[in-house]
Amino acid sequence: MGEMYADVIVDITHEKLDKPFQYRVPERLQEKLETGMCVIVPFGSGNKPLQGYVIGLGQECKFDPVRTKDILSLAEKGVGVEGKMIALAAWIRKNYGSTMIQALKTVLPAKQSVKRLEHRTLERLMSREEINSLLGESRRKKQVAKERLLQELVNQDSIPYEWVTGKLGVSAQTVNSLERTGAIRVVSREQFRNPVKFQDGAEQRKSLSAAQQAVADAVLADMDAGTPGTYLLHGITGSGKTEVYLELIENVVKRGRQAVVLIPEIALTYQTLLRFYRRFGDRVSVMNSTLSPGEKYDQCERAKRGEIDVIIGPRSALFTPFPDIGMIVMDEEHEGSYKSEASPKYHARETALEVARLHKAAVVLGSATPSLEAYYRVQTGEYRLFTLTERLTGGQLPGVSIVDLRQELKEGNRSIFSRKLQELLADRLSKGEQSILFLNRRGYAGFVSCRACGHVMKCPHCDVSLSEHKGGRLLCHYCGYSEPKPGTCPKCGSKYINGFRAGTQQIEEKLTEMFPGVRCLRMDGDTTKTKDSYQQILSAFANQEADVLIGTQMIVKGHDFPQVTLVGVLAADLSLSVNDYRAGERTFQLLTQAVGRAGRGALPGEAVIQTYQPEHYAVVHAAAQDYESFYEEEILYRELLGYPPVSHMLAVQVFARVENGGRQLAERLAQTVRSAFCKRDEYCGIGGQGLAGCMADSAEIQLIGPAPAAIEKINDIFRFVFYVKCPKYDTLIRIKDMAEEKLKEWQPNETVQFDFDPMNTM
Repeated sequence: MGEMYADVIVDITHEKLDKPFQYRVPERLQEKLETGMCVIVPFGSGNKPLQGYVIGLGQECKFDPVRTKDILSLAEKGVGVEGKMIALAAWIRKNYGSTMIQALKTVLPAKQSVKRLEHRTLERLMSREEINSLLGESRRKKQVAKERLLQELVNQDSIPYEWVTGKLGVSAQTVNSLERTGAIRVVSREQFRNPVKFQDGAEQRKSLSAAQQAVADAVLADMDAGTPGTYLLHGITGSGKTEVYLELIENVVKRGRQAVVLIPEIALTYQTLLRFYRRFGDRVSVMNSTLSPGEKYDQCERAKRGEIDVIIGPRSALFTPFPDIGMIVMDEEHEGSYKSEASPKYHARETALEVARLHKAAVVLGSATPSLEAYYRVQTGEYRLFTLTERLTGGQLPGVSIVDLRQELKEGNRSIFSRKLQELLADRLSKGEQSILFLNRRGYAGFVSCRACGHVMKCPHCDVSLSEHKGGRLLCHYCGYSEPKPGTCPKCGSKYINGFRAGTQQIEEKLTEMFPGVRCLRMDGDTTKTKDSYQQILSAFANQEADVLIGTQMIVKGHDFPQVTLVGVLAADLSLSVNDYRAGERTFQLLTQAVGRAGRGALPGEAVIQTYQPEHYAVVHAAAQDYESFYEEEILYRELLGYPPVSHMLAVQVFARVENGGRQLAERLAQTVRSAFCKRDEYCGIGGQGLAGCMADSAEIQLIGPAPAAIEKINDIFRFVFYVKCPKYDTLIRIKDMAEEKLKEWQPNETVQFDFDPMNTM
């Protein structure tokens, strides 16, 4: 066999090394090595053994054959990357900016292989008469342990090995001696870890409504015609979108293909998984960050072997190595958690479209409050729209009351709860019905400040206020720094220093004061740190073990509790105050989703939105559950200012340990972009001159900044950012590519990341 060479991406996350290196394939590996495999290679002048991924094989040596090194071995714990995964990693690298090794690691749900689980069984080889004969001999010789084992074998053909060594107390030595006589044999079978732990339960199938069936028929017809597309399922809360997903996926599985179901939060996994498990049994599994490395690896192996048909999880589930994906469902597609905040900063929606292209699969996006990006693409003809306008229960959307907290204060009510909400809570408690109280804050208190001088306690490492938690500790939610709460103001010495109490714990305390004996459950970042905490809290509430569920955003997304007839939204407009162009959209989505948790069963629902901005269009349209009116108003704002989805935006983010170094690099990069892509030599940014239009390939470019990020410092790292707006995404990719080339040339000490159409403006 002739010489063979492999192109290998070495496992070093450094822009300078973001290219393949060629190695000779030793003869002993030529028949074993495949594209996508993980290998150990000698790297650098010291020939340090490093892990790498094979991204190509061939017989042409691109360098001096004498200086080309040999691959040392296959990596024992490496996970191979399929050809489609390599193509996907290259696409992510091109469209979002990162090193190739970062992109490859992104598409590997299981980062390394782990020790396989084995299930061992003792199988009887002799007849019962022969075993009885051995049993009598053991009794005469007083071989007590062997006697116990033989006694069991008289009645059973096989026994689990763990039961023999555990319950029966028989040593491995005794088992081995009996095996040597030919009476038994020990059989080992590979066993995969299964994170799904449900009892078998028959599914109560629901007949699809005419509207639901029409959606399923249309999508399946396109698939059968060989023209799968992208579909937006816009259904009001409680309209039965999940039933449509189940129907579609069942038909995909019948066609011998697999399906990926994306959900935005781990908190939604339990309820979603339960419904799919009742339909597909052990052919469905889950992939998320709460799984152990062994569980993640085993789910990938099960997917490769065709032992599961459906995987459910957040955005990383998209990279499950199925051989033939037929459909990707993205539920609650509007959620910001579908965008990765770590490099590469990919969006699951766009990445799902690329996965679907590679597999020739359909993509179904579902939401009661679609993202402006998805609805805009419906208007431009890229996506096909289906709407569900009726609740499956036949019930109506809940009645919504907007309470002006400014008026409540004027009339003497200083409580967290408006008088309207107090009355409705008392009514639900008297009827034995359930309520949900939603707050988009976490912790015991929002921030601690001095009422005398206005000083706010801040983290010394981050440009954010500290939050008060129980035990008298102040905590930074960015870097984890904590310190004891001071008794007096460190600035003026005043004793009037206290917390702005707007946390879930505070709400729970006030509620129990107001309604003694009320049963409360709290669900937030502090109560859901353990592996099964989501499932335990949601199961308890579903089983009506509590009257009120108090929580942050995770409680208003996709959950279905038929006994909930009241939802109270506390401080609804906090998210409107965020310095972010998506603030109105996020607030509308959050309020609409929260209100939609009420009245999903046979009983009518009611919702109360407490706000200081009752006239804001996001609040008004959310109360009316009127998405179209909100979209028409919001898209005008986006068009006026050139924000996504009308235009595209690239955030170039600089992270530096030395403040001045970060500022200078941000300015240097911005000037380079300005010089290369702006035909007019004008300052495109802020600082008194406003925005200047620049032309590149006939597409208008706006450059904003550079400036310190909204949060200037986190964990002693200074942050700077500038934004580039352009209708053409490809132009922004060219800007990113040019910036990466300049960074390779300059080799700065600072770190630079690229964020396309950012969900957060830092």
